[in-house]
Amino acid sequence: MATLLVIGGSGFFGKSILDVYRRGLLQPWGVERIEVVSRNASALIRSNPELISEKFFLHDIDITLCRELPVADYVIHAAASTDARGYLLRPEIERKNIQLGVSNFCRLATIFLPKSKILYVSSGAVYGQQLEALGHIQEDAILQPIDSLDHGKRDYAAAKRDAEYCVQELGKAGIKVAIARCFAFVGFYLPRNQHFAIGNFIEDGLQGRDVQVKAQHCVYRSYLYSDDLVLWLMKILDKASYACPIVNVGSDQAVLIHELAEKISKRFKVGVQLSRLNYSIVDRYVPSINKGLMMGCPKPLDLDGAIDMTLEKILESKS
Repeated sequence: MATLLVIGGSGFFGKSILDVYRRGLLQPWGVERIEVVSRNASALIRSNPELISEKFFLHDIDITLCRELPVADYVIHAAASTDARGYLLRPEIERKNIQLGVSNFCRLATIFLPKSKILYVSSGAVYGQQLEALGHIQEDAILQPIDSLDHGKRDYAAAKRDAEYCVQELGKAGIKVAIARCFAFVGFYLPRNQHFAIGNFIEDGLQGRDVQVKAQHCVYRSYLYSDDLVLWLMKILDKASYACPIVNVGSDQAVLIHELAEKISKRFKVGVQLSRLNYSIVDRYVPSINKGLMMGCPKPLDLDGAIDMTLEKILESKS
């Protein structure tokens, strides 16, 4: 029997992990017990009772302040706010929270988790501002300057870079670690009222209103389905080592945001409100996933399939 500790277990990543577990998809790793650590983990009992199991143990713990952690065979550290509004309104606080959460975790890991395999959930934001010419971002790409990033994104990227350094130091100290640089995702538990374009598009459709696209330039993204996300995280986690492998997690199927909006609008039979597109400005955020595939991670579900699976679950929950 293996125990999985999920830090930040009440967000999109945590909920997706719990959902995958309850459907038996973590059996290949022998996971039979999950310890969930979050500032308000017990809120899951009210907000998402469908996820609760007698094999889940919820701990209301602030990772930036705690002095002990549950022992586990596997650890996924996914604690960080993903709400862009926080990084715009209080960037220094959010950056400090990420840094404190990781530094305190790394200190505690040497005491409570020295024999564990640990995966830190980082972000593709660490690569910095990407140019169209760079194509799909590879793990060995030179990290670009972050000064030109938007105010909130800049602090988030800097915090994630600092966090990766701390995790790599854990590996040098003799703990098996790995880093997942995560991109964009879609799934039932993705918020539909924040800065996630695909989530907002789906909410527009559910409410019967036109899908609204705010971007006025070319924005390319790719979306990995939540089930695939969890399986990728587990595969990478299983490969954790002292050398700390770093692996991109996402889909390599790029889509223009305007085309994505049209895809979703057709499914709901609603209109699309588009801004005039400035083709001279390109915002591209699409990973190369060859390294993950070579490690045995499953081939991602295609975008249409990922959207269909997400909508199916949403509509089932409303019936």
